[in-house]
Amino acid sequence: MGRIGISCLFPASWHFSISPVGCPRILNTNLRQIIVISILAAAVSLLYFSVVIIRNKYGRLSRDKKFQRYLARVTDIEATDTNNPNVNYGIVVDCGSSGSRIFVYCWPRHNGNPHDLLDIRQMRDKNRKPVVMKIKPGISEFATSPEKVSDYISPLLSFAAEHIPRAKHKETPLYILCTAGMRILPESQQKAILEDLLTDIPVHFDFLFSDSHAEVISGKQEGVYAWIGINFVLGRFEHIEDDEEAVVEVNIPGSESREAILRKRTAGILDMGGVSTQIAYEVPKTVSFASSQQEEVAKNLLAEFNLGCDVHQTEHVYRVYVATFLGFGGNAARQRYEDRIFASTVQKNRLLGKQTGLAPDTPFLDPCLPLDIKDEIQQNGQTMYLRGTGDFDLCRETIQPFMNKTNETQTSLNGVYQPPIHFQNSEFYGFSEFYYCTEDVLRMGGDYNAATFTKAAKDYCATKWSILRERFDRGLYASHADLHRLKYQCFKSAWMFEVFHRGFSFPVNYKNLKTALQVYDKEVQWTLGAILYRTRFLPLRDIQQETFRASHAHWRGFSFVYNHYLFSGCFLVVVLSILLYLLRLRRIHRRTLRSASTATLWLEEGLPSQKIADPETLMVCTEGFWRSHWSGSRDANVISIRVRLSPYGKVTRGQRSVLLSQRATWPWGRCLEH
Repeated sequence: MGRIGISCLFPASWHFSISPVGCPRILNTNLRQIIVISILAAAVSLLYFSVVIIRNKYGRLSRDKKFQRYLARVTDIEATDTNNPNVNYGIVVDCGSSGSRIFVYCWPRHNGNPHDLLDIRQMRDKNRKPVVMKIKPGISEFATSPEKVSDYISPLLSFAAEHIPRAKHKETPLYILCTAGMRILPESQQKAILEDLLTDIPVHFDFLFSDSHAEVISGKQEGVYAWIGINFVLGRFEHIEDDEEAVVEVNIPGSESREAILRKRTAGILDMGGVSTQIAYEVPKTVSFASSQQEEVAKNLLAEFNLGCDVHQTEHVYRVYVATFLGFGGNAARQRYEDRIFASTVQKNRLLGKQTGLAPDTPFLDPCLPLDIKDEIQQNGQTMYLRGTGDFDLCRETIQPFMNKTNETQTSLNGVYQPPIHFQNSEFYGFSEFYYCTEDVLRMGGDYNAATFTKAAKDYCATKWSILRERFDRGLYASHADLHRLKYQCFKSAWMFEVFHRGFSFPVNYKNLKTALQVYDKEVQWTLGAILYRTRFLPLRDIQQETFRASHAHWRGFSFVYNHYLFSGCFLVVVLSILLYLLRLRRIHRRTLRSASTATLWLEEGLPSQKIADPETLMVCTEGFWRSHWSGSRDANVISIRVRLSPYGKVTRGQRSVLLSQRATWPWGRCLEH
């Protein structure tokens, strides 16, 4: 029978022994190896699953953010919950040349992150329709009677007041921003109109309306607001979340650091209306100028602004180029073209004695009209008769001089300064005529391809007018396409092509232009950008409250990842402690066996044969020896020993020789004589 000995670095008074009776030996070498390997495998498995869980969590977070953006676009068409006290409201009135429109926006409480903008969206009524109202005429019609302006705009404000909860009126900002119609008025008339608004509106409405909330904005401001609105809806002001998103290196304007930072690539906009054409895009790099005159011009075309709520943070600082070109809209360009051909034809008739265009049977052949269509031009009481030849290439060649391009570098229409565009890493959205020209008739709106567009435009121009009318009558074109669109589609297609490629110098193989009427099924107005910019400091209050809460609840800030790191670290410490403990046991066990084999004495002389009569007596004496031998030692850390007896109590030859050689040192040898 053997004995199990348990050893550790405890005080001597704690030493104890356990008898192995009924308890099998479990600390043999093979079993210890199996236990250690199992523990290590469990630790590795735990770490592996922790990494997998963390990766899945972050991957899921990225997917969840994309889903949340999609869900936000879907819920954006839901009715606004006016019973939610955390919803805030804002109003923008667009006072244009032909009429005034009011837009009501709403946004939830800011999340407290100083790097995020307000989540502003258009308010929707119970029927899920945008809260928008338009009245006519334009506000500029009251230039001679400014005292009537408040009565004119009152129906718009009453409309907004009905939709916004009354408890929110006093904290709802109201902005009245006037555009093209008011710009042409004398400054004295502008001031009179604005003064009437600032005086009367606070008397009848409780909206937040200060002196700076009513003004005439420039075309540059309007373009910047449009650029902000488009990029906000596209999510280009958010943080980079994955490697699939297009990024751009940006030199922050006004930043002390000259190092470029990476952030999401913003989209440029092209908007061709009936009268003017506008281009706006971010200029990420610091620009250089060919001359001091060019630099002065550029100052009026470049806008630098901060969309963030903290003026010291440069994360949302942007440098945007905005240029508006009057007379370059689709309808204005056609009028300029007709004026030119009328004047040149009259002059040729006078010099050459011809009658071109003066009678229906001798019409002027217009390459920019569909084949065989007949049209007329009325000027100064005279009529010029036209007939279309449908020659798209000749039409393009004819209108190229209208671009007014110069030989100077970095210029566009009319020789106006234009910063360089990185065509390989840029994206543009084309609105209004850019969309109508590609979609209404040609049915190819969306991603623009110059070769495909050119072929479709050529085919359309070369098609007889009678066939085009037949297709129109059969409803093969867009629902809002009318005969005016069909008649001038050939000209406007050529004009759009020339403005884009020759005027703005986009290469014909440019692939990143998207023509659109809406963005994410929403018609984005410049008023969205206006309220985003003008309410940019509102999140400061929510950020301060969020910071206060966070400072008093810091223990909640441990994220899922940190908890896993903490758990994994604790688990590894426990595993290492167990391994060290097992190694210590193994070392002490081996030391005990070596000591027992050299110090245990057996008397062979006088014993009958080699049989031990009483093994228990031998056990007691052996333990007595160990107590007397080790009691005075400073390293006495052995609680008990394990004495191995050979089967049937016999002593081996090696044991006998050791015992006999050390018999003289035994103080207790008489114990073995029993």
